[in-house]
Amino acid sequence: MDSGARKIKCCEVIGISLRTLERWEKGEAWDRRKGAEKSVPRKLSEEEKAAIVSISCSKEYQDCNPYEIVAILAEKGTYLASESTMYRVLRAMNMLHHRSNCRVGTSSSRPPELVATGPNQVWSWDITYLKTSVAGMFLYAYAIIDIFSRKIVGWKISDVENADEAVSLFRRLTAIYDLSGVRLHSDNGNPMKGATMLMLLYHLGIVPSFSRPRVSDDNPFIESFFKTVKYSAGYPKCFSDIAHARDWFGDFVNWYNTEHRHSQIGYVTPQQRHDGSADLIFSLRNQTYVLAKERHPERFCGRLKQWSAPQEVYLNPTPETKNKAISSAA
Repeated sequence: MDSGARKIKCCEVIGISLRTLERWEKGEAWDRRKGAEKSVPRKLSEEEKAAIVSISCSKEYQDCNPYEIVAILAEKGTYLASESTMYRVLRAMNMLHHRSNCRVGTSSSRPPELVATGPNQVWSWDITYLKTSVAGMFLYAYAIIDIFSRKIVGWKISDVENADEAVSLFRRLTAIYDLSGVRLHSDNGNPMKGATMLMLLYHLGIVPSFSRPRVSDDNPFIESFFKTVKYSAGYPKCFSDIAHARDWFGDFVNWYNTEHRHSQIGYVTPQQRHDGSADLIFSLRNQTYVLAKERHPERFCGRLKQWSAPQEVYLNPTPETKNKAISSAA
């Protein structure tokens, strides 16, 4: 510049504005350019951030949220930062949701979608308690349902709930059904995931799946059956002994399988759906409607009702499957 170069040209060379150079000449030497490091007076120092983290993770405050911490500290005459600032500091340190010494919560993935297009493809099972005449003493009903036909394919009443009783039930079923390749869904209880039970399922070629912990609607078919059992008109409030429970439950399962007209399978019985005779029944009903319309066509408008049952039954369907079913129904 002493040789006559213009200031603006010099600024272009070094990458600053003329106004910046003029400020520097006046003694304003800090960098105001975009992206330059700046000193923010109200910004917390690293020591202050460390103090917030230390207090938040202390035994006294590890289970408190920032709103509680700020309030308690204010009562003691201490102020570290505002609630939003504490949230921001803890979030940056990944300490916002969990700071205590207890086990970090885990999320469980959804159980796999299972689809049955025929009997003996997908089974669901569970155990429910039965009250007895002695307060505090219970019996346990083991039941297995085929989700395609809604037939109870196996059941057992026991005075204990454990994996050995479940093993004996499934061993008994091997004399009736070929269990190789059956998909078996259950809850997360000890009888379902016991070592002896899992070894038997592996030996029989059964593929197990399990509900999420404390999620009640991952196993709806067997839960619906147990509700039908306990809300039936003849259900005893309590059973006098195990023989009474076995007699009553056996009669109920027989009625449910062979006489109960199930609404979700076209008002045929589970046994008819299971053995395939439901198709003939649907055909007879549909033919009856055709003949009725021929006799009195004026009494029918639109398409005739077609009796049928779903050809695909889903257990724990994905959102895509649910949306597809809704679109098809519309």
